[in-house]
Amino acid sequence: MPKLSDFLDPRAAGLARSSALALSEHVEARREAGEPISKLTLGQSPFPVPERMVAALRDAAGAKDYAPTQGLPALRKAVAEHVEKRLDIDRTADDVVIGPGSKELLFLLQLVFQGDLVVPTPTWGSCVPQATLLGRRVLSIQAKPEDGFLLRPAMLEQALASEPPRPRLLVLNYPGNPTGLTYRPDELRELAQIAQRHELLVLSDEVYGELHHKGQHASVARYYPEGTIVSTGLSKWVGAGGWRLGCFVFPDQLRPILEAVVSVASETFSSTSMPIQRAAIVAFEGGEDIERYLFQVRRVLSALGRFTARRLQSYGVRCAQPTGGFYVFADFGPAIAQSMGTVYEGSAALCARLLHDTRVALVPGVAFGRPREELSARLAYVDFDGARALAAVGVIPKEQPVDETFLRRHCAPTVDAVERLGQWLDSRRR
Repeated sequence: MPKLSDFLDPRAAGLARSSALALSEHVEARREAGEPISKLTLGQSPFPVPERMVAALRDAAGAKDYAPTQGLPALRKAVAEHVEKRLDIDRTADDVVIGPGSKELLFLLQLVFQGDLVVPTPTWGSCVPQATLLGRRVLSIQAKPEDGFLLRPAMLEQALASEPPRPRLLVLNYPGNPTGLTYRPDELRELAQIAQRHELLVLSDEVYGELHHKGQHASVARYYPEGTIVSTGLSKWVGAGGWRLGCFVFPDQLRPILEAVVSVASETFSSTSMPIQRAAIVAFEGGEDIERYLFQVRRVLSALGRFTARRLQSYGVRCAQPTGGFYVFADFGPAIAQSMGTVYEGSAALCARLLHDTRVALVPGVAFGRPREELSARLAYVDFDGARALAAVGVIPKEQPVDETFLRRHCAPTVDAVERLGQWLDSRRR
């Protein structure tokens, strides 16, 4: 007689847990047991949530009513104005949908839009598993290390032209997870022209946009406004990942898709936490304190990203200096090729060895859609006390660069982890 578990949908039964989340939980359990492991796995901002947002959340704790499914009007208005100011695209509150994290909104978008998923790899880990769950076809475009793992217009054109025209959703994440890299305005314009010509639906995932290290983030929506949905949220730029709030901003031409997403949302998550939405208004309305917070956060991340990339490069690792966010995507292949000893079957085996030998935890490149045999991995350089670093950088004059002495003093766990990786590579050179 069959068991109830035999009737589990095979698409769900065959789905593994998120690699980054599962690995982070495993490492955290080992750390709690007393193991001195450097956790460069989870992409979680180390910085505290701005105090004015915390105060707003505290004040709103008694707000117990359901919010509108699409989101609080005041928050949607703040998001639309934020997008208009930062990205120079005209949007209104009616164009915004609020959800319990952008990941949930992406799932609903893929549910209501019957099209293939197009992603450049390495790619943020959840969009492809979501497509698999929904039975969507996936077109992965393998970006090249020599291009900094960025999607080049010729690659996109070739991939799209090789197949018959059909509905397709392109997910473009920048500054990127896992690369820490972003696109110049001229590159976005070229990608937009191709997307427009092929009538792609574009999800422009800009959740790291405010963490562009020079504060110069640009959006593809400027160049393809009628076909682009902008995604943002609270998790990265104001350090509120656990608050779970995401925003999709639609153009008026895609109003039927917006309405479909809201209808499905009403039958699934109903609405996003009212207190969280009230506090989020503070972030999107901004102010001098939010701008000051962002300026100092960018200073620390820019300096630490530059240090991480340069140090790894000095040991023969191929990686680009990040331009946003808090990741370095490293190809250890060239450095491993210079070393003696073990031949690694792929990135998962390499990361397992690094964890064992150096007590540094990384996420293997295969988790981001890279070829199994490629010896790549993502470093999330956020294993340090962000509150302490933020307080320390605040007393350094704005015109003075954040130097290595500061990083060794205030971001020591990450600096030490990078040094241990380098020493491990150095010890294996011929």
